[in-house]
Amino acid sequence: MDGVERARASGRRPSHGNLSRSISRSLSRASWNMEDMFSVGRQSRRSSLVDEDEEALKWAAIEKLPTYNRLRTSIIKSFVETEVQGDKTLLHKEVDVRKLDVNDRQNFIDKLFKVAEEDNEKFLKKFRQRVEKVGIRLPTIEVRFDHLTIEADCHIGSRALPTLPNAARNMVESALGVIGINLAARTKLRILKDASGIIKPSRMALLLGPPSSGKTTLLLALAGKLDPSLKEFMPRKSSAYISQNDVHIGEMTVKETLDFSARCQGVGTRYDLLSELARREKDAGIFPEAEVDLFMKATAMEGVESSLITDYTLKILGLDICKDTIVGDEMIRGISGGQKKRVTTGEMIVGPTKTLFMDEISTGLDSSTTYQIVKCLQHIVHYTEATILVSLLQPAPETFDLFDDIILLSEGQIVYQGPREHILAFFESCGFRCPERKGTADFLQEVTSKKDQEQYWDDRNRPYRYVAVPEFVERFKRFHVGMRLENELSVPFDKTQGHKAALSFSKYSVPKMELLRACWDREWILVQRNSYVYVAKTVQLIIMAIIMSTVFIKSKMHTTNEEDGAVYIGALLFTMIINMFNGFAELSLIIKRLPVFYKQRDLQFHPAWTFTLPTFLLQLPMSIIESVVWVSITYYSVGFAPEASRFFKQLLLVFFIQQMASGLFRLIAGVCRTMIIANTGGALTLLLIFLLGGFIVPKGSIPDWWGWGYWVSPLSYGFNAIAGNEMSAPRWMNKLGSDNTIRLGTTVLKNFDVYTDKNWYWIGTAAILGFAVLFNILFTFALAYLSPAGKSQAMITEETTKEETRSTESLSHSDGNNTSEMAILRNEQPIQSRWTRWKCRFV
Repeated sequence: MDGVERARASGRRPSHGNLSRSISRSLSRASWNMEDMFSVGRQSRRSSLVDEDEEALKWAAIEKLPTYNRLRTSIIKSFVETEVQGDKTLLHKEVDVRKLDVNDRQNFIDKLFKVAEEDNEKFLKKFRQRVEKVGIRLPTIEVRFDHLTIEADCHIGSRALPTLPNAARNMVESALGVIGINLAARTKLRILKDASGIIKPSRMALLLGPPSSGKTTLLLALAGKLDPSLKEFMPRKSSAYISQNDVHIGEMTVKETLDFSARCQGVGTRYDLLSELARREKDAGIFPEAEVDLFMKATAMEGVESSLITDYTLKILGLDICKDTIVGDEMIRGISGGQKKRVTTGEMIVGPTKTLFMDEISTGLDSSTTYQIVKCLQHIVHYTEATILVSLLQPAPETFDLFDDIILLSEGQIVYQGPREHILAFFESCGFRCPERKGTADFLQEVTSKKDQEQYWDDRNRPYRYVAVPEFVERFKRFHVGMRLENELSVPFDKTQGHKAALSFSKYSVPKMELLRACWDREWILVQRNSYVYVAKTVQLIIMAIIMSTVFIKSKMHTTNEEDGAVYIGALLFTMIINMFNGFAELSLIIKRLPVFYKQRDLQFHPAWTFTLPTFLLQLPMSIIESVVWVSITYYSVGFAPEASRFFKQLLLVFFIQQMASGLFRLIAGVCRTMIIANTGGALTLLLIFLLGGFIVPKGSIPDWWGWGYWVSPLSYGFNAIAGNEMSAPRWMNKLGSDNTIRLGTTVLKNFDVYTDKNWYWIGTAAILGFAVLFNILFTFALAYLSPAGKSQAMITEETTKEETRSTESLSHSDGNNTSEMAILRNEQPIQSRWTRWKCRFV
């Protein structure tokens, strides 16, 4: 202790010289540290000021550009390493948003959305702030449906089962139904019953209900897919229905799938919004934030093969890790089922549509992924004022809490529609309470069930009794939320408040040539991915050509009499038939792609001819190669007429026969639409074409009532052309036949009842070409107007029919005639009530 005290005392009593020296050293050290510290701060501020000045100069230069160039030019920020170790300099570079390469887009997205969920919200906030800063309000769509009733005609009992007798009866009844005769016992199955409601913009709406409650039908009706009579605007383009079925082309990658969807849907009103935004900012002297400006300009450009909106969608949906992986199908291994579900969602999000009806988007996804996707959708709804209705079967509690409004559907009736905060209070007013450890979504789907309802009964003063769905509906009408909804629906919408920017009035969002270019690029990708098919077809032709060359050996092929001519005719027939069967592969290739085509046709991505034209044109190079391979191997090895002109004539005819066969099998696929029926229909068509082609049964032996069949058979023209080309050669026409009066070639042709006029080669070739064009045109019409085959048939038991009849009679006295009902035909989609209305506004 004494030593410590002495040390303290000595420390308190320093000498004057030591004190002055220590103070000077400490002050000099302190002044050095403070100077160094503040100099670093000044340097950082100076560098930031330099960066801001540089960015301001860049923006000033962009503002001086013409409007067309200004809307395509933005600033991209990048860090470049300097010579100093570890030091980086921020650079501002002017870029043309249409010329961003893959690396630039990917680096921009990775930098802007490091954590997809959080950074997406920050970015949308910046987007909203930029728009509101200049006084622009985004267009919104409000969907109203009033007294919506949907019914379906269905068979009673086992009549709807897919048996052979039932199928035969359906065909007969369909024929009789054309003239107004109905023999089958049917009843009406009511899918939706007097449904009314409003789906508001800027509010996430959740559609809940047990299975078979009518959720999919309601979504289809609201998306405008059940009523083609609505002509005021295009509901299928103003809204988008996201199906619960994942239908994609298995050979395409995830990014290619979304890129094609983005090219077909276009940019909508993004470019118009950008133009108005840039004009107001220029007038106000406002420089936008670089990242937001680059994103808006890059996503507003039309005609871009790969847009930044695709990379953005891949990022927020968590698909960036598998963007270069093929989607896959039943035969090709690709991405997982949950990723396919996200691809289905992203296929419509990449478009400009802000009204989305999503059907079971969480199937195959874990709860965390579902939460992430719904959270991103919530941000889109709240910051871009979109209108989204999502159908989920069993959402997790944290996912359920993300929604603003709830629509509870049961037995085709809307039990509740309104804010999420009041739904439990409504059921408590009915005597039911959700347990503390029970998820609200699970409670809502069970409380209307007769089997599970009793466990939630909470009114101990009264004994439990089953509360049916119609009683819930009546109580909701007296609930304050239901009364407010009824008041809103009672006020008609003033169409003068609407704005055309909120709705789509054209069937296709992109010019037809752009759609053709997009389909062409997709078809070229598929040709490359399916190259093994064309290699296999070529190898098959080579093998068959070698076999033909060894069967019809040149050394044993003579030209002395009619029998020798018959052998040559047999070789020509084999050439024609083998090239006819070469188009059979088109049958399976087309049928495999039909489900995707029908989905995109219903979504109005592109017209049917933009699908068939690239399919036809891109097959021409392969067909030319196959024709050259066949004719080159067989023509001189068999010993056909040695003139070069006849070689090229046969090559041209073989090429046209291949095109005709491919068109025929495409038509069969488009008409039959399923592989089983197409195989049967294809075999039947080929048999008729062969039978009436004039070579199995000569033309003179065909009965008169089948004479028309000879002229509609493409092979009859091909047979006349290919036989006339060979038999009119000098080596056949320089000799006489067995009667010593008629030329040998003419005699052979007459023996097979073939026209002897030399012009018949060109007549037959032109006819084959005409059939090829005709078959492809008919294939286009089949794709445009025929519906997908194999739709399920509704069935109802006789006991259920009797119960429905009794309940309808009991309700008819109190229900009145305030519903509008429309029936549907068998095997057709339900048709929505004509009272369905859309309310659309642009504020």
